[in-house]
Amino acid sequence: MKTEVRIDKWLWAVRLFKTRTLAADACKKGKVIIKNIQVKPSRNVKVGDVVCIKRNPFLFSFEVLALAENRMNAKLVVDFMKNVTSTDQLELIELAKLAGNTGRDPRTGRPTKKERRDLDDFTEPTYMDEEGDWDFE
Repeated sequence: MKTEVRIDKWLWAVRLFKTRTLAADACKKGKVIIKNIQVKPSRNVKVGDVVCIKRNPFLFSFEVLALAENRMNAKLVVDFMKNVTSTDQLELIELAKLAGNTGRDPRTGRPTKKERRDLDDFTEPTYMDEEGDWDFE
């Protein structure tokens, strides 16, 4: 059994990237980090290493549990890596998911004039006039 595997092969094998080329490109662009060092695609990974992947603005971390050179079934991935992403990063991901949901159905096109006016009325702040009354025009 091998004790080391190329990082691009391992990333592809555990399904973190769709193709090995994409995994190698991420390494070349400095998006893959091991021990606070940006790694090249030829860098070897060992059991116990923590691999960090930057996907802006998030930093995902995975611990290597076992080595693999060939792509595997998705059900087997849990035997080869463990997600050790920090809780603050996971909270950022959840907030981004919530912020992305604007309440508009996908593929419905641009808002109509009436919908835009309703949005403007909803988002514009209301001010008090000189007499201390709220201006709700």
